[in-house]
Amino acid sequence: MTSSKPLDFPLAGRRVWVAGHRGMVGSALVRRLAAVDCEVMTAGRETVDLTRQAEVEAWLAKAKPDAVFMAGARVGGIHANNSRPAEFIYENLAIETNVIEAARRVGVKKLLFLGSSCIYPRLAPQPMAETALLTGPLEPTNEWYAIAKIAGLKLTQAYRRQYACNFISAMPTNLYGPGDNYDLEQSHVIGALMVKAHRAKATGAPTLEVWGSGKPRREFLYVDDLADALVFLMERYAEEQTINVGAGIDQTIDELARTIAEVVGFRGQLAYNPSRPDGVPQKLLDVARLAALGWRATTGLRQGLRQSYAWFLDNAPESRVPASASS
Repeated sequence: MTSSKPLDFPLAGRRVWVAGHRGMVGSALVRRLAAVDCEVMTAGRETVDLTRQAEVEAWLAKAKPDAVFMAGARVGGIHANNSRPAEFIYENLAIETNVIEAARRVGVKKLLFLGSSCIYPRLAPQPMAETALLTGPLEPTNEWYAIAKIAGLKLTQAYRRQYACNFISAMPTNLYGPGDNYDLEQSHVIGALMVKAHRAKATGAPTLEVWGSGKPRREFLYVDDLADALVFLMERYAEEQTINVGAGIDQTIDELARTIAEVVGFRGQLAYNPSRPDGVPQKLLDVARLAALGWRATTGLRQGLRQSYAWFLDNAPESRVPASASS
């Protein structure tokens, strides 16, 4: 990260709450903030349940953070979104409304809400600029999550207009890295493919199943790059318009699967399952606005996948393959 843009909200010396600090994004933010001279505040679910309004208001009134990173959310891949739509829309709506309103009430000086690139229209022009939001139908496989995230983004804008709160939002692309979810029932594409490739390698399976046709194009951002971008934006960005955060390049799922297989060391064949959904044909963010501010991603996909697989081997229960495991 390099930038000539001056800090208008320096985090040094401030109390900074990372909501959702145990998740992939939240834990990356905690790592990034360790390099900033600020007091990092965290609160697990045993301390405050973000879906419970009274608990959130009571905790924030006592903690009194100066800044809030809204990284807490219910997230998951296509299968999780399809099978548990009520959880995805309810929990995300509850979390964002509770935290944003409580932050206003206690006088939080700045809040950054995280949207998601899946909230753009299914067939939005590529790469997707911030102005594409709400210009067309959503992707049906994740519309419940997307609608909740759109509501959160609009909350930050409404609170700016009515209450003059310095609340902003950022729109990250598909993420991966340390702390990713490797449960095949809930994981996103990189987590799922990494588990499958690892199991196929460990068991000597001849093939690795890949959902869909392999043709859709996706952009991926290493989560520590995202954390760096979010700190950058918290300190330097103060506009109502949401801002995209991505790598600025994409690849097909086929290319991704082959790269993961190489990183993991699986040398068999890829077996595509066309009965599984592809999702949107392409999802690539236009990151020109963020680049103009002076920030660009620095971790290449292969490098990030190597680092992610090393973390997976050291930390993920799914890395311990049972004797009966299959690809």
